[in-house]
Amino acid sequence: MPGRNGTGPPGKGPRISRGRMGAGPPGNCICPKCNTKVPHQPGVPCSTIICPKCGTQMVRE
Repeated sequence: MPGRNGTGPPGKGPRISRGRMGAGPPGNCICPKCNTKVPHQPGVPCSTIICPKCGTQMVRE
C-alpha cells in the first residue's frame, strides 16, 4: 500500500460490495416504550427517528 493510507493499485485487495447499503427490507420502526409503529424509510436508520407519541428513540422491528 503506497503511503500506508489504505490505497493501492486497482483490482488488488478485498472485494467491496457496491450494492444498496443500509436499504434493508421494508418494515417498521417501533418504539420500545409505547409500541408505536411507523413505516421504515429506506436510507433512514430507525435509531434516528423519535417516537411521535412519547419521544423515545425508535428501533427496527
